[in-house]
Amino acid sequence: MAEAVIAVTGAGGGIGGRVARRLADAGATTRLVSRRPEALPDLAGATAVRGTDYTDAAGVGAAVAGAGVLFLVSARESANRVREHATAIDAAIEAGVGRIVYLSFLGAAADCTFTFGRDHWHTEQYLRATGVPFVALRDSTYASGLPAMTGTDGVLRGPAGDGRVSAVTPDDIAAVATAVLLDPSHDGQVLDVTGPEAITLAEAAATLTEFTGRPVTYHAETETEAYESRSVYGAPDHEVAGWVTSYLAIATGELSVVADTVPRLTGHPAQSFPDFLRANPDSYAHLLPGA
Repeated sequence: MAEAVIAVTGAGGGIGGRVARRLADAGATTRLVSRRPEALPDLAGATAVRGTDYTDAAGVGAAVAGAGVLFLVSARESANRVREHATAIDAAIEAGVGRIVYLSFLGAAADCTFTFGRDHWHTEQYLRATGVPFVALRDSTYASGLPAMTGTDGVLRGPAGDGRVSAVTPDDIAAVATAVLLDPSHDGQVLDVTGPEAITLAEAAATLTEFTGRPVTYHAETETEAYESRSVYGAPDHEVAGWVTSYLAIATGELSVVADTVPRLTGHPAQSFPDFLRANPDSYAHLLPGA
């Protein structure tokens, strides 16, 4: 019996693209879904497909038609994201998808501090109610996000207090996702995907100092300060709340969980934050002296 075709949404992005390449290396047949299929890599066994908003049920169904397995990367944050996810899930199932691997978030719960984490929890519940085999991958904050959140002034700002976060690298997330997509024995599981340790943002700043050769510091904002400092971007209220509460979730300890999922499913240790910086110097290029 032929192996099921695997559809990968967001295949032009950081996680989806990594998953697509790993699946190709494993010899899988894939449908790579992106709004810009011309930007997708030319991979063995892959078909590039023009994607659409998750609000477009017919478009989603057409994009994943012929696939038996779906890697569902969450939609961009919006006030209606759960409904968008439900529409995409229903459309995929109607098109014949029989397994779904969903990229969720660590600590997802109906009342978790991180407001976007609540969206992930409701999506997980919707998936469970469909009866279709699924796996939820609850990844922690991306290790790549820590230097990205640090300003060119060398200050990492946020109301995270002295809480800890088990930051995980995009490569490790993709490795776990690939393992799960290729092995249905994980169906029905909710897996925490984390780095090997939980660090404070002050420790992250100290590590960035070592790598950049310039002082990088952490400023523990108050919640009020955090909302004020982010108001200048003119983003919708729900988006600003998501930014701020992502730090508050660190402060409460909700993102300090350290799981063994990466080594257990991939056979290699999870990358630490220094490991990530060592392998990805471009991630902190904006912090280098003279940048």
